[in-house]
Amino acid sequence: MDIRTHASIDAELCGAPVELEEGRSLVRLRTTSRMAADDSGLVHGGFVFGLADYAAMLAVNHPNVVLGASECRFLKPVRAGEELLAEARLEPEQGRKHPVRVTVTRAGESVFEGEFTCFVLDRHVLAGL
Repeated sequence: MDIRTHASIDAELCGAPVELEEGRSLVRLRTTSRMAADDSGLVHGGFVFGLADYAAMLAVNHPNVVLGASECRFLKPVRAGEELLAEARLEPEQGRKHPVRVTVTRAGESVFEGEFTCFVLDRHVLAGL
């Protein structure tokens, strides 16, 4: 399946697709010391969220998909150098609204869970601005 959205994503910051099928994606992120928020190597949650968000966008896989809302839970801390996998699954669509559930794991252990409300627009969100 071809990737139809977010073509310019930096894989070092948001992860790289491992699997992509209709309504589902799996994205891998290898965390680095550049992502650390402190001297202990704690990865800033924004990088974990970015990984989950990218996985959600790929599960929808439409050129005009945007994130409208999210509800998420950070379950465990992540240390620089750890590898994360985000699995996103599209829930039943409601018109333009595309709910997506995302789980991020580290070695099979859940570190993040989120519900992302994505919208597919008629045109790119920046068109006409």
